[in-house]
Amino acid sequence: MVVGDFVLDVLGPILESLEPIVPGEWFPLYFVRPYLQRPLIAALFVAMVAGFLGSFLLIRNLALIGDGLAHVSFGAIAIGLIVGIVDALYWAFAICVIAAILINYLQVKQWLTGDTAIAIFLTGMLGLGIVVTRIWGGGSLISVEGYLWGNLNLIDSDSFEFIMITCFLSYLSLVALYQSLLLISIDPIAARIQGLPVRFIGLYWSILTAAVVVSMVQFVGVLLVTALIVTPAAIAQLISRSFLMCVIFSQLIGIITVLLGLYYSAELSTDSGAMIALVSAIMFVVVAISKGLLGKLNASSNNSN
Repeated sequence: MVVGDFVLDVLGPILESLEPIVPGEWFPLYFVRPYLQRPLIAALFVAMVAGFLGSFLLIRNLALIGDGLAHVSFGAIAIGLIVGIVDALYWAFAICVIAAILINYLQVKQWLTGDTAIAIFLTGMLGLGIVVTRIWGGGSLISVEGYLWGNLNLIDSDSFEFIMITCFLSYLSLVALYQSLLLISIDPIAARIQGLPVRFIGLYWSILTAAVVVSMVQFVGVLLVTALIVTPAAIAQLISRSFLMCVIFSQLIGIITVLLGLYYSAELSTDSGAMIALVSAIMFVVVAISKGLLGKLNASSNNSN
């Protein structure tokens, strides 16, 4: 528990100092109670990494891969819990990595398009998870279904350790590969000409995406992963004038989405994943409408001049 304990020791006192200014009756508890500080910190870190990752997914037209791998993780988690695997999250990570590698392989070989391969894995593993849960779930049924919609109570010390390690390694990888990923996303042929290992980076990218998705499913839920991995990046695209600004804004929007989602879920006693998804969708609609109205106002003012 080295990484998780270190993060909690560093950020715990900071959260406690913010508690007096945090609004709400129940939401401030996330800032003072260690067992609630863990999910709050995990959610904020994952939001940053998901926003960063989502910016690249959008320009590569791979927004569906996050959703697909989340469904794969559900099937893996369901099987892991039913057969008694203690570290179900690590098991899900291993299965998602295999799925991500297979999807990447099918794309490289051009046997299937990316969306087709993702859709096959998505529906197949979700169906498998639901079937084995209904037949052999027993006492594991509630725990398994908690992964569908997200449950902050699922984040224990072991899960927190996994999420922290995943977030740190993923964020550092994205920073280190930023220029290479951007060039590959815009013009893979030019990237090959410049000597970049396009296939290796693509494979590593797939594994990275799998790791981030698995770290999200506990508190956002399998069915709502898009709320953090795509929507903040889509909002950032609407208001950004460069890709770098899109990356920065997507992370900030992800953090705001998580904070608002957790606030309303705590105060209204709703599922955290569902509320985060609702908040992100509302934010996108508001920004999109505002941008459209501003565009019309600017156009009318230019015509009048």
